[in-house]
Order: sequence, then C-alpha cells, then structure tokens
Amino acid sequence: MISVVSTVESAPRGTGTPAPSLYQRIRRVFTRDLLVTLALGQALSLLICAISLTSKYLANDFHANTPVFQSFLNYILLFLVYTTTLAVRQGEGNLLAILKQRWWKYMILGLIDIEANYLVLKAYQYTTLSSVQLLDCFIIPVVLLLSWFFLLVRYKTVHFVGTGLCLLGVGCMVGADVLVGRQPGLGEQKLFGDLLVLGGATLYGISNVCEEFIVKNLSRVEFLGMMGLFGSFFSGIQLAIMEHKELLRVPWDWQIGLFYVGFSAFMFSLYSFMPVVMKRTSATSVNLSLLTADLYSLFCGLFLFHYEFSGLYLLAFVIIILGLVLFSSSSTYVAQDPRVYKQFRNTGGQAATDQPAFSPGVLEPSVTYTSLGPEAGEELPVRVA
Repeated sequence: MISVVSTVESAPRGTGTPAPSLYQRIRRVFTRDLLVTLALGQALSLLICAISLTSKYLANDFHANTPVFQSFLNYILLFLVYTTTLAVRQGEGNLLAILKQRWWKYMILGLIDIEANYLVLKAYQYTTLSSVQLLDCFIIPVVLLLSWFFLLVRYKTVHFVGTGLCLLGVGCMVGADVLVGRQPGLGEQKLFGDLLVLGGATLYGISNVCEEFIVKNLSRVEFLGMMGLFGSFFSGIQLAIMEHKELLRVPWDWQIGLFYVGFSAFMFSLYSFMPVVMKRTSATSVNLSLLTADLYSLFCGLFLFHYEFSGLYLLAFVIIILGLVLFSSSSTYVAQDPRVYKQFRNTGGQAATDQPAFSPGVLEPSVTYTSLGPEAGEELPVRVA
C-alpha cells in the first residue's frame, strides 16, 4: 500500500483570487443547462394548458364529458407509433422479448396511469377547482419520497427550499381564485372529490417515478410502447363499460371532431415529450415545472373566457419560477445504482472475501455517487468500493 502525504503552505495574505462579482454569480447560477431545463419544463406546462382548454371546450360548449374516451384516443396513438416500433425491432428490444421478461410490470403500470387520469378528471364533478389545485400538489411529496427510497436520489437543502417556494406559489394562485370568485360552488360530496384527487395524485407519483427509472435505465420507446399496448387495452375495456352511453349522446360534427383531434395531438405530444425531459432532469423537477400549467390556462382564460384578473396570479407565477430556479440550480445525486443495490442485497451474508470474481459486464456491488446534472464548482463523482 502506498501512502502519499502532501503539505500545502499558507498563501500570503492579499494574493488570493478576488471575490466574484454579482454578474459572475448570476451567470454561475443561470447556466445554459439550467435555462434549457426551465424551458423544457415550461413547454410541458404549455401542452397541459392546451389539453385543459380543449377539455373545457368539449365539456362546456359541446357537453361531451368523455375523459376515458379522450385517454383511449391517446393510448391508441401511442400504440400505433411506439408499440409497432417495438414490434419491428430485433433482439432484446423486441416487443415479444420485453413481454416475456416484464409484461406484468407494464400491465400494472398501465392500469396505474389510466386510473390516475380518470380519478383526477372525475374529481372535478364533486369538489372545487381550488381543492383540485391544492390537493393535486400531493404528487410532489409522493415523488420525493418514492425517489428517495426506490431511486435512491439524495436532495440538498436548496431542493427542499425550492419545492417549498413552488408550493407557496400554488397557495397564492388558489388565494387569487378565491378573491376573484373563480371557484365554483361546493359539490354535494366534496370530501369524496378530495379523496379522488389525493388518490389520483398518488397514482401519478408512482407512475412518474417508474417512468423516470425506465427512461434512464431501459428505453423511452419501450416505456411509451408498453403504455400504448396496455393503456389502449384496459382503457378500451373501461370505455365500453362506463362511457358507451355518453358517447352516443355526443352531438358529433366537424367542430367537435376537431377538438377531439386537437386534444389527442396535445396529449400524445405530452406523453412523447415528457420522457425526454424526465431523462434530462427528474420526476420531481418535471412535476414542479407543471405547477405553472394552471397559470397558463388562466392567462388564456383572460382572453377566451373573460376571467377576472388579480395581481396575485403574477406573484404566484414569479414565486413558482423562483422555486424552479432554486431547485434546478443544484444537482441531486444518486447514492447507489438501483440495479447494483438489488444485486448487493441479494448477496446475503456472504463475506466479501468469499465472493467470486466479477466477470466483464457484471455490475460490481458498490456505492456510486453520481450527479444527475453537471454543476460548476462541484467535486467529481466519488466511487467507494
């Protein structure tokens, strides 16, 4: 064993590097990666805004309350594009090979994704808009906890401060809704509606964390292809049972058909684009970015539906963006690769000296600290064997 001892002499006073200026500090925070991350997150929010507007027109102007049918159209598009792509692939990425290895996992994930969409959309019939906006934020602590325990993501203080600011911004937005009288009257079963929102937010959190793991460790096309396969199958069954009568009451014409096409296109774009953003950032960062979607819908509603404006909406937007900047300004790190962690747990009580030599391509049970995003001035990843 070779030991190296180095000594560092104290530098003379007055010869150190000068303190960075305010402009340099701002540039150090607002890096190109941070700006790209913020832009991608807001692009997702704009897609959700477009989805909300088309849904509102379908429900209010055409009296078409068909959330399952709308989701079914999206899953069909995913099936036609991504599932067929998997079907023509060769090797381990082929559709049949994936189904043989983990079909039941994707079946459960598909059911979770379908019911998450259905529960939140159904909740609007029983509770207020403000309650949905507030309780839907429950997805953020769910994603944080699941990422901590299952993806082994470790956060810093700045991440929790940024998350708190984003939630504070949502509180300002809900307060503005109350002041301008935008919240509808209470439903007869408000508690039931609130429980639906909490259930949907929990399922969304599970789905998002699973999606992050899949797109970072397997394949984006695999995730979308499996969602298209199982999503179209189970949503088709749910559609036949629950909404076949509602579809017969829809006043079909070219206008309502155009809104359905627009909704499907926006939803398909959201599903296709979200894994790209999630692979670059994380499920937590994506869900924090989506908090601005309600604000974009409100700003559009000022012109389309003549909503009343309040300065609290702008304050809420600024606070949410500030929280996103704080959260994205510092990178998280992974305590262990989850696949290594599973292998490490399966070693049982075998001593380290009794373990066989690892062949090439086999993961070594070790703890790897790695940054999810580059950050200037941070230390290089440390590997502790």
